[in-house]
Amino acid sequence: MQAVILAAGMGKRLKDLTADNTKCMVKVNGVTLIERMLHQLEVLELKQIVIVVGYEGNKLINYINSLGIHTPIVYIDNPIYFKTNNIYSLALAKEYLKEDDTLLLESDLIFEDSVLDFLVKDKRETLALVDKYESWMDGTVVKLDEEDNIQAFIGGKKIVFEDIPAYYKTVNIYKFSKHFSEHYYVPFLDAYSSALGNNEYYEQVLRVITMLDDPEIKAKRLEGQLWYEIDDIQDLDIAESIFSENEEEKLYKIQRRYGGYWRYPKILDFCYLVNPYFPPQRLIDEIKSNFDTLITQYPSGMYVNALLAAKNFGIKQEYIVVGNGAAELIKGLLDGYQGRIGFIKPTFEEYPNRYDADKSIVFDTTQMNFQYHVDDIIDFYQDKNIDMLVLVNPDNPSGNFIKKEELLRLCQWSDQKKIRLVVDESFVDFAEGVDNTLIHNEVLEQYRNLIVVKSISKSYGVPGIRLGVLVSAQIDLIDELKHTVAIWNINSFAEFYMQIAEKYSDDYKKAMDEFMPVRKHFINALEQIEGLYVYPTQANYVMCEINNGFSAAQITQELLVKHNLFIKDLTSKIRDGKQYVRLAVRKKEENEMLIEALKNIFTKDN
Repeated sequence: MQAVILAAGMGKRLKDLTADNTKCMVKVNGVTLIERMLHQLEVLELKQIVIVVGYEGNKLINYINSLGIHTPIVYIDNPIYFKTNNIYSLALAKEYLKEDDTLLLESDLIFEDSVLDFLVKDKRETLALVDKYESWMDGTVVKLDEEDNIQAFIGGKKIVFEDIPAYYKTVNIYKFSKHFSEHYYVPFLDAYSSALGNNEYYEQVLRVITMLDDPEIKAKRLEGQLWYEIDDIQDLDIAESIFSENEEEKLYKIQRRYGGYWRYPKILDFCYLVNPYFPPQRLIDEIKSNFDTLITQYPSGMYVNALLAAKNFGIKQEYIVVGNGAAELIKGLLDGYQGRIGFIKPTFEEYPNRYDADKSIVFDTTQMNFQYHVDDIIDFYQDKNIDMLVLVNPDNPSGNFIKKEELLRLCQWSDQKKIRLVVDESFVDFAEGVDNTLIHNEVLEQYRNLIVVKSISKSYGVPGIRLGVLVSAQIDLIDELKHTVAIWNINSFAEFYMQIAEKYSDDYKKAMDEFMPVRKHFINALEQIEGLYVYPTQANYVMCEINNGFSAAQITQELLVKHNLFIKDLTSKIRDGKQYVRLAVRKKEENEMLIEALKNIFTKDN
């Protein structure tokens, strides 16, 4: 067996990185794509490796010759790489295809070592390696039947997005038997090139072949092995996180993204906190049906969006301001503020991180086992001369919850002390009870010092549209914030969500009813794991202390690397020498995957 690598392209989308280097000389974590690929092929003890070069060909040849590869390498030059596509590069190597069984690879790929072995050991002689289609993928896709027959090759421009669940992406690694190349591929390649020219792609020849009664080629479906195609700098960035050299580095590179984990479809995210049972499919379908209008039309301004939000929460329009996520409103509230602010820690760091530490008065609840009540808050701040107090309820990450009747007592105390009270109730809908919210006209009007912040992302499960609200009967403050944010601070999708949300209020109640027993079951299962202490919670997450000798970093790394489960390491948030993690509550079957993974880790010798 031999290998043919197509490496003639210019890689223009990588811009400066390929200004004087071919694409396969781009480095991922310090190793070039071509070096990694050649060493992976070297293990197979092939007869030879044929490489078609073009752009910066001499530089690439000199570089490869310096790598000490023992497998014989043959170079073919494509002198017109700048005006041809890969069908011409492969045509230059067609005589080699007819000489031996061949592994055909494109040079801009990075993949696990096991991928080639997985393909080679399959007894079927001619295979196209494919993977289930995901949102990050680009280019040719195929449809398969149950016997791995390729029913259709579909070019990237002809993808029907409604059919995506049925698609598999070609990995651009193939195994061609000598017989297939000699009697199928090369003859069709010649005919196709003669008819349509050299500015085409070699996959189009395969598309024609699969129309035959007996095309001989079948698909080989990957089974979770990692791979990535490097076309631009974003691809490079993601590949560097996926193929990090060690667990610690991989975790760091994924953590620093702070979201966008849909680009890692194999990762199950227990870090970010959203409702697993809302929105319902019908709500999503309604947004989809209006997609064309929403993407091509400007959203309304602040007046209309405040009106929509007020309608949904049943309060006066002048009491509410809508934000591009709660984070925008937190920034607007704290930027420029000059007073002394009380923060209860540990908490959602967006608040204390937004303010001057010298003017922050911190109530540290670590020594109280993170369980505190209104009397604890009042006792601590009674003589602290603060101007504002921030309370996240339920708190993040502890899950500590203060009931509404107690909160109203805190509202009364802060009103008497002329302290502005900020209550972030982004997670309050997950708490047991019928009416835990402070967002009512009568409450806001009775306690005019009160400011309530709520992230729509969390309990309503729509973080991608970025919505948050801030409410208060301090109309001057609301007006000031409305002038602080941009007039079009939310997009049309977020506005349309607010327009239709009220219709789905019954679905929202059902989602919360469904969530409660799932959380209880999750907590009970966690409590059965020896070495894990589970803190009480009324939120959609659980904080746990690890007390069996493992570090939070070790647990987080192993869950990510070995199980594709992503949790929150709280080491940097709680600095008391102990080890803590936060686990989001997801659907029951997903929670059970995390439970089993934790059991597997905790039962190993540490």
